[in-house]
Amino acid sequence: MNALLAEYLPIMVFLGIAIGLTIVMLVASRLVAAQKPDSEKVSAYECGFEAFDDARSKFDVRFYLVAILFIIFDLEVAFLFPWAISLKDIGLYGFWSMMAFLGVLTVGFIYEWKKGALEWE
Repeated sequence: MNALLAEYLPIMVFLGIAIGLTIVMLVASRLVAAQKPDSEKVSAYECGFEAFDDARSKFDVRFYLVAILFIIFDLEVAFLFPWAISLKDIGLYGFWSMMAFLGVLTVGFIYEWKKGALEWE
């Protein structure tokens, strides 16, 4: 039983160091950083419009369309890296399989473009 528990010691050391560093960084940032919010710091910067009182109000569907398109093309890039690294080993079959995958994504992108999902008014 002691041998089994000894195998978990490196994990516990890692977790201890990670938690300790996290606490040190949080405390250091609280002590060192200036805590003086001004109008620039509290202004809207991410979504493009001023903050309002209720967080459960309805958003324009275009926000969701942009998010979905980002996820789709982000996944495309995530598939391209391992494919590019192993292209030498997988040969022509792997090349044409990826071309088919990219073709389907290109058709979807053109469809979204023609439907106006990328237009922002």
